[in-house]
Amino acid sequence: MTDKELVMLRKSVRTYDGNALSEEDKKRITDYMSQCTDPYDIPVEYRLLDAKEYGLTSPVIADAKTYIAGKLRRTAHAEEAFGYSFEKLLLYACSIGLGNVIIGGTMNRDAFEKAMELGSDEVMPCVSPLGRAADKRSVKESLMRKGIRADSRLKDTELFFTDSFDRPVTETEVGELKDAYEMVRWAPSAVNKQPWRLVRIGDKMHFYEKKSRGYIDATGFDMQKIDMGIALYHFELGAKAAGFTPVFEINEPDLIHPADTEYIATYIIN
Repeated sequence: MTDKELVMLRKSVRTYDGNALSEEDKKRITDYMSQCTDPYDIPVEYRLLDAKEYGLTSPVIADAKTYIAGKLRRTAHAEEAFGYSFEKLLLYACSIGLGNVIIGGTMNRDAFEKAMELGSDEVMPCVSPLGRAADKRSVKESLMRKGIRADSRLKDTELFFTDSFDRPVTETEVGELKDAYEMVRWAPSAVNKQPWRLVRIGDKMHFYEKKSRGYIDATGFDMQKIDMGIALYHFELGAKAAGFTPVFEINEPDLIHPADTEYIATYIIN
C-alpha cells in the first residue's frame, strides 16, 4: 500500500473489539518508536499504556485495552514536532492493522499524565487508543463523525494558494504535487477544523496556521499547531512520492497574510 492509499483509507477509530494488543503488535510499535523523529529535532518519549492497569478512560472511546501516549519538553515548536512525530507513529500503526484516533482533551488526563510520569517541564499533548476496530461503530461514534463532518474536507481553493493568499491554487498549478496537496487536505485535525493554509512561491511551500478560538491553553500551548505538524508530515510524504527531496526550514517570507493566520514552516521543493 502506498502512503497516499494509507492516508486516504485511514479512518479515526473510536470503537474497538475489546481485545488486548498481541505481543507481536506491541513489539512492532515499540520498535518503530525510535524512528519517529521530526524536522525540529525535538525528542518525544512514547509509551504503550494498559488501560486497566492505569485506569485510563475516555468518554468517546469504547472497549480500548491499550493506549499510546507521548511526552516532550515544553519548548518552542513542541506542538508541531509532536504532531509530526505522533502522526508518523499512528500511520505506521494503521499500516499493520491497528486502529487509532488522536485525543487531546476528552480523557481523564490526570490518570494519563500520572501513567506517563510527566515532569514539571514536560507536556503530554495527545494520546491515542490502539487496537483492532470493532465490526460496527457505536452509536456515539457515528453521531460524532456526523457532527464534525468527518468524511468531508475543505476545497483546494480554500486551503492552497500560489504566490499570495489572494490567489487560490489552480488545477494547472497543482502539477506533480497533486498527491501531496491531497494528502494534506485529508490529514486529521481537531474537530476537523483543517487549520493548514499552504502558499507556494517558486520552489518553496510555506505553511500557515489559520487559528480558531479555544485551542490555546492558559500557558500558551497551541493544540492546532499539532495539526500543523501532521500536515507537514503528510506533505513531506506526498512530495517524496512525487520524486522531490523536500528540505525543511523556518524562514518566514515577506508575505501579507490574514490576521488570523501565523507562519509555521517551509519546505523547499527540490
